[in-house]
Amino acid sequence: MIRAAGCVLWRRAPSGGGIELAVIHRRKHADWSLPKGKLEPGEESRHAAVREVLEETGMACAPGRELPTARYKVAGRAKEVRYWAAEATGGVFRPNREVDELVWLTPDAARARLTYDKDKDLVTAFLSLGPAT
Repeated sequence: MIRAAGCVLWRRAPSGGGIELAVIHRRKHADWSLPKGKLEPGEESRHAAVREVLEETGMACAPGRELPTARYKVAGRAKEVRYWAAEATGGVFRPNREVDELVWLTPDAARARLTYDKDKDLVTAFLSLGPAT
């Protein structure tokens, strides 16, 4: 089993109305997704989620409510990704070896941009549960 963790990274919209979600473009996969990555040996999932957000987006975050876990297969292997709602608390995005672009979008625009249905479903779950702890 491949174990991974990630976040629906959000911030209050600079305009003062609503929230925005971070959506990343991964060059290797040519897709738009949510920040996530594999756990390191012995690493706790919540810690991995925060680490992966920082590595991929340059953003520090405060994880809140746990969101539904995604389960799917990658190259015939089972993969499980635990997610949290996480408010961005600071940082600056710089393109890196995994992520070449980050955009902040309204939830509806984020759903439209995301490549995978599982990520779109996660945004729906995030909105129905709310970002609170």
